[in-house]
Amino acid sequence: MRTDLHRHLDTPLAAVRNLGILAHVDAGKTTLTERILYLTGTTHKRGEVHDGTTVTDFDPQERDRGITIFAAAVSCAWDAHRINLIDTPGHVDFSDEVARSLRVLDGAVAVFDAVAGVEPQSEAVWRQADRYGVPRIAFVNKLDRAGADLDTAVESIRERLHPAPLVVQLPIGSEAGFTGVVDLPRMRSLVWPEGRDTVEEGPVPEALRDAAEGRRRQLEEAVAELHPGALEEFCAEGTLSARTLTAALRDLTRSDDGVVVLCGSAYRNRGIEPLLDAVVAYLPSPRDVPAVRGTWDGGEQERFADPAAPFAALVFKVNGTATGRLTYLRVYSGTIGKGETVWDSGTGRTERIGRILRVQADHHAPLERAVAGDIVAVVGLKSARAGSTLCAPGAPLVLEPPTVADPVVSVVSVAVEAVGSAEAELLVSALTRLVEEDPSLVVRTDPETGQLVLSGMGELHLEVAVEKIRLAQGLDVRVGRPRVAYRETVVRGVSGLVHRHVKQDGGAGEFAHVVLDVEPLEDVPGDGDGDGGATRFAFRSTVVGGRVPQEYVRALEAGCRDALADGPLGGHPVTGVRVVLTDGATHPKDSSERAFRTAGRFALREALRACAMVLLEPVADVTVTVPDDAVGGVLGDLAARRGQVSGSVARAGVVVITATVPLVELFGYATRLRSRTRGRGVFTARPAGYAPAPSTAASGTVTR
Repeated sequence: MRTDLHRHLDTPLAAVRNLGILAHVDAGKTTLTERILYLTGTTHKRGEVHDGTTVTDFDPQERDRGITIFAAAVSCAWDAHRINLIDTPGHVDFSDEVARSLRVLDGAVAVFDAVAGVEPQSEAVWRQADRYGVPRIAFVNKLDRAGADLDTAVESIRERLHPAPLVVQLPIGSEAGFTGVVDLPRMRSLVWPEGRDTVEEGPVPEALRDAAEGRRRQLEEAVAELHPGALEEFCAEGTLSARTLTAALRDLTRSDDGVVVLCGSAYRNRGIEPLLDAVVAYLPSPRDVPAVRGTWDGGEQERFADPAAPFAALVFKVNGTATGRLTYLRVYSGTIGKGETVWDSGTGRTERIGRILRVQADHHAPLERAVAGDIVAVVGLKSARAGSTLCAPGAPLVLEPPTVADPVVSVVSVAVEAVGSAEAELLVSALTRLVEEDPSLVVRTDPETGQLVLSGMGELHLEVAVEKIRLAQGLDVRVGRPRVAYRETVVRGVSGLVHRHVKQDGGAGEFAHVVLDVEPLEDVPGDGDGDGGATRFAFRSTVVGGRVPQEYVRALEAGCRDALADGPLGGHPVTGVRVVLTDGATHPKDSSERAFRTAGRFALREALRACAMVLLEPVADVTVTVPDDAVGGVLGDLAARRGQVSGSVARAGVVVITATVPLVELFGYATRLRSRTRGRGVFTARPAGYAPAPSTAASGTVTR
């Protein structure tokens, strides 16, 4: 059924559906979105992922790589309903993009591969939808592939995701012979003839009648077990009418007590119309979901989806384009027109809405206003970020922002630098804009190495971010591994080291005589020097009788601290050292604080060269969660990375492994772990101090 979107710009709220398409990479999300746009008359040509002609994968990187990277919003109309649809990424590195989209959606279609069933990222996005309370229907795609089996896919949904799957269709034909479905609630057949875009409706084929009646009975029993109203009719009549069954399926979907399962082949254009009918019939409108809750001045407030209520909207995406900055909003209540002002409750700033746009991926249609239930983009906002609440100036409110995952800082990171010094400031500006658009990216300057470090959710995430800078800004950017901050420490000290500093070159001279003991400093917390206790240093004086005045002792300590910046092994900072001043002498005219500071610096450097030293490397406490059938490979990989496993705990099909691993060995670990666990393994890491490095590192095989 083709309908014109523009006839329904003023669609009542009850006829609006805000939904996302969720799935593992390559399950067919983008192809499904293309077929929806084509069948609803929004586009007039079917785009293909392999040809780079899809509407929602419009970014050059998406078309080159053949995957969805950035969530793209489109609108279409079906059966007098407006559908605002967001095609989300399927790769694990872009799960934060999915979370920001789910935060503003009312429903979702979860797409599963009929051969692979529930895949790792399918499971991850399903859990994200659980966290945000988003009702879902399931679409088992690619039923035309060799090895496709609806029942096997449904069983994987039941076992891995633990919903109550309510299968409402029976395939007609299998694999290459898949031509249509039996609609179980209405007991009719829907067939898509080869080479035609329209569906043919008819009676259930005689060969499938017994199977269809059996499946219909199973569906009725499953629904009756979950829905009191359906149970009452089932007990009284022994069956459920199509009307009762449809109403019960709608209630179970919206309460998250059941998941309607449909099937088809998006690539072959089969199963799309009944899926759209299911979206309209089962998924909620903005009026059907609970009122959005926010806070202000210590109290909680509710805003219902009412165009007449005070304006409240949540920013879920910011995108810089060649023509300006686009800010994507979900309007929860009220109405806003172009030229009006809104209040950003996070920054406390008032901003003006320049233009309001209906989004069609990378194309936009101007609107005069946006009302409750709309997902739109606006132009003119300068300070709003993803997660910002925009509201009427006279009705302040703060809505809960999307949860932003913390990137594995210093583990999934790259060092970036501009090739030319003239481009350095442009690179910093470009990175700042990048972080505005994607809050899961972190940019920092390493205080020790001076490198500009970009951290994210995975190697592909960072690769895409850097390439975006190159393409959008035209900057020549070099990318490499961040350098690891090594340390040096004393394992065997020296006693009675004598250092005499004498300088006489005309005018006032310099004189300082000191005797030092240098020894390892064990199990003493850091001295608060600002690096988290990584540089541990203690100093004391045992000199008596005023042989070295106190002000000279303080200068000597400062000089020793200066010497800690460059150790004898490789010029790394020195930590874990105790220095004791045991004796000294001064000159009545030539001694000064400057002379003793210089003496302290050179004396400790000389002492460290005489000490037995060892190189230290940073280590991290790592927690790895893996399926129980992948534990052996993961443990072997950790051992190969010089990891020290401290424990493991088994939990419901997974094993949680804790270990201490050198930080230098964790670069690239995220990709390796996903490979070993078929994408199901996850890990977190946090700094755990320093440990002795291998002797090969001390001999110069590591870089500063």
